[in-house]
Amino acid sequence: MKTGWLTMLLACLPAAGGWCQERPHSVPMIPASTASPGDLEAVVTTDAGEFRFEFAPDKAPRHVAQFMKLAREGYYDGSGFFRVVAGGMIQGGDPLLKDAATPRNQWGTGGLNLLPAEFSDMKHERGVVSTISIPGKADSDGAQFFVCIAPQAALDGHYSAFGRVTEGMDVVERISQAPVDATGVTEKPVRITKVTIEKKRDEPFANATIDELRRTVTIETTLGKVRIKMEPDWAPNHVRNFLRLVSTGWYDGTGFHRVLKGFVVQGGMPDTRASGAGHWADRWVRPLKGEFWPDIQHVRGVVSMARTDDPDSATTSFFMVLGPAPNLDGQYSAFGRVVDGMDTLAAFEKEEIKGETPVRRLELIRATIDPK
Repeated sequence: MKTGWLTMLLACLPAAGGWCQERPHSVPMIPASTASPGDLEAVVTTDAGEFRFEFAPDKAPRHVAQFMKLAREGYYDGSGFFRVVAGGMIQGGDPLLKDAATPRNQWGTGGLNLLPAEFSDMKHERGVVSTISIPGKADSDGAQFFVCIAPQAALDGHYSAFGRVTEGMDVVERISQAPVDATGVTEKPVRITKVTIEKKRDEPFANATIDELRRTVTIETTLGKVRIKMEPDWAPNHVRNFLRLVSTGWYDGTGFHRVLKGFVVQGGMPDTRASGAGHWADRWVRPLKGEFWPDIQHVRGVVSMARTDDPDSATTSFFMVLGPAPNLDGQYSAFGRVVDGMDTLAAFEKEEIKGETPVRRLELIRATIDPK
């Protein structure tokens, strides 16, 4: 990403009759709440969809407090994202855009000079939320903010980062694709209909005990149902991960993309989801440290996690073993076994394949956790 767009992003457009709208510094108090800022997140609802971001109160406490206060007052409701770089960033939060009659040459001139800067070691990586200031003017941070889609190392230590997107980066990317003029200003704003402050979503099974992980999952597929008994004594963190994704519906609508007769059937990749969209539970998709045991045999019906050459790279993709595979023992993290649905596994082996890819779409329609 070239840095020339930074001037377009961060420069304040001249307003009719003068420069940027300025207000006295106002350092807000932390809003009264039973939850600390670190337990909360912003929910930004737009014409293009919804995204969420968590706060970094340890990096920019005044900016976090200001955003929370303004959001609760409805300050951002009805404003919009008005400056974007496709695949690079989006900028919004100017209260002047709440008035549809605001002249285009004044977009980006409101809500500035509210706070002194809070520079930190927080890097402007993908998903980071940071604050607009007036170029060349110290401590001119305001209410406007931008979201990085691609890393922007040139901004590190120069702008006040205060949050990170936890859900909806696909929405942020969609906003960045809005048509723009030669200066990078959108032809029309992508409206922010509402910003709310909510408690962070609880991560399912995060604190579940081994006994609480002893569950059975039913997977409905194109070819029939399979019931998989979790084996947390084998790989507790892989079981925790699988149950988390199942409980949030993450696997629903994904496909089985690989069938090797007598070996494995594999599915659970995000790019096989029928909708083609991200999922709100992507926030909990993370690499898992391998849990390998050479005495756990990969025989027909065992369920294990796929990975790359990195032993600690498993995330979502799993496979069901169709025949003895001793070469996988001690190399892949087995976490469950099929207890019902061997006929469905047999049906997978009868499917026509091209190389390792099924000729027709074989879908994981729905996965659910059986009642205890």
